[in-house]
Amino acid sequence: MTHKHPITPPPWRVQEWWEQADQYQDDPKTYFDYVATKAAQWGADQELKACCEVLARELICDGKHVATDLRMIRRPKPPSLKEQALQALELLIPFVDADDKRAEADTIRRALEQLDD
Repeated sequence: MTHKHPITPPPWRVQEWWEQADQYQDDPKTYFDYVATKAAQWGADQELKACCEVLARELICDGKHVATDLRMIRRPKPPSLKEQALQALELLIPFVDADDKRAEADTIRRALEQLDD
């Protein structure tokens, strides 16, 4: 194939990923998944970078602000442990039968809400 897509990783990068994947050589699926995941992440990052450059260049309004928003939306931070705990608590509350136990669940929720992220 003579035509390369703009987000095709350079050969040296692919070689680097294969070398990093050597730690999984005893497990072919994990070995392959490691390289595939790295390639997907790299390609997605290249696409996002290109989108942000277009937004910053083409928008009449503050393109950098829009590009920053786009980056935050497309690459959200994973939920904090606090957020995960609150979500887990919300899933468990419907399974709590006694009213006094629901009050205890509310106490746990209020305590979690006061923690720093």
